[in-house]
Amino acid sequence: MQSLVTPGSQGEAIGRLVIAALVVAMLPALPFGEYLAYPFYILTTWFHEMGHGLTAMVLGQSFHQLVIFPNGSGYAEYSLGGSASRLVPAAIAAGGPLAPSMVGALLIVASAHPRAWRPVLWLVLAAILVSTLIWVRSATGWWALLVVAGVLGLVAWRGSPSVDRFTLQFLGLLGVYSGFGDWRYLFTEQVTMNGQVVLSDTGAIAAAIGPPYWFWAGVILVASAIMVGAALRYALADKRLRPPPKKPPANVLQFRR
Repeated sequence: MQSLVTPGSQGEAIGRLVIAALVVAMLPALPFGEYLAYPFYILTTWFHEMGHGLTAMVLGQSFHQLVIFPNGSGYAEYSLGGSASRLVPAAIAAGGPLAPSMVGALLIVASAHPRAWRPVLWLVLAAILVSTLIWVRSATGWWALLVVAGVLGLVAWRGSPSVDRFTLQFLGLLGVYSGFGDWRYLFTEQVTMNGQVVLSDTGAIAAAIGPPYWFWAGVILVASAIMVGAALRYALADKRLRPPPKKPPANVLQFRR
């Protein structure tokens, strides 16, 4: 049966991304899909909370631990130095909601480069294992992240190139889905976590530097859209999908002007 699209074409690349997006969106609705998807949705919480923690570290603050609850919520515990300006807690609060879209965009870009597929999978696996050993302090985080690490390790070790690419696209779109799926949370000033009322990320930004939380929700969503749009444009660029020109036989002379 003849393929409807040319292998390696832009149409094929778009089709693969659409399939990965459908799997991300529809998996929880399939039989046992919620159980299969659960560790990967815990992974999106890991994206978010590691965004807070790593932003704190980059800004010279201390990242102590990461806790993930069974319902998929969680928090990153960090401390601020006495000389930290008001911009520091605002940046740390923004690092969480921006992280899933940022990671998703980078994985989508990586999916456009066959030589990067397997190394990037090993890199994600290593990041999960190292962060789990150093910062994760909850049973849910431990078992769910180790399940994801095991799946990624199996794919990176034994997966075919098509499986490697699909896995990167799946993880990338999972991050994108998580980043935009949290829009209601972004447009909320306070949330209840583990029985306590706390500021949301956008509420924390507003409390630190103003303006209102809904303004920062819009800024974060626009920034996420720009990152994801640029990643998709890069990965689906027609010139990048064209096969490389065939090399002439060794006995054929080439003359260039």
